[in-house]
Amino acid sequence: MTIPNFLTILRVLLTPVLVILLLEERLSEALFVFIIAGVTDGLDGLIARLYKQKSRLGAFLDPLADKLLLVTTYVILAVQGLVPSWLTVIVLSRDVLIVLGIFVLFMQDLPFEIKPTLASKLTTCAQIITAIVTMATALAAPHPLFKHILFYLTGAVTIVSWGQYMVRGVRIMQKAGDSQKNSRQ
Repeated sequence: MTIPNFLTILRVLLTPVLVILLLEERLSEALFVFIIAGVTDGLDGLIARLYKQKSRLGAFLDPLADKLLLVTTYVILAVQGLVPSWLTVIVLSRDVLIVLGIFVLFMQDLPFEIKPTLASKLTTCAQIITAIVTMATALAAPHPLFKHILFYLTGAVTIVSWGQYMVRGVRIMQKAGDSQKNSRQ
């Protein structure tokens, strides 16, 4: 097992711990666990690139670990009233539609590569920072305007990323349709 895959699996294993801490409103411990999970997200990609440890398993597992961590965190934070529900709906909708799109491409046996875009990397980063700031501000209250700006910025970058993935999926299906048309002629 590669180090990046180990770090990704660690992030998956930290998610239930984080959920329990959030549900028990132990925010300082939840914040600590979330920061560790966020650091593993950055480290696994960095190590995979630097030491050429990219793997097919990692290409599937890493985004799934991110989705598991972020979606569960945002749902719980929204239920607790710490993030706006509209932001959680945007985060959840994007991830559900990405997974659904991958499933559709897979079921149609269309070739595709799971490769994050710059916007998706920014989205993950913004979502992690927003969750960290939200948990931290629940412990010590800074100016509320800062959190609101962060909420809108995270929502906007998530929507841009969502749009990029939708365009990418449509292009893959169009290309496959064009190839089928050309092969019949």
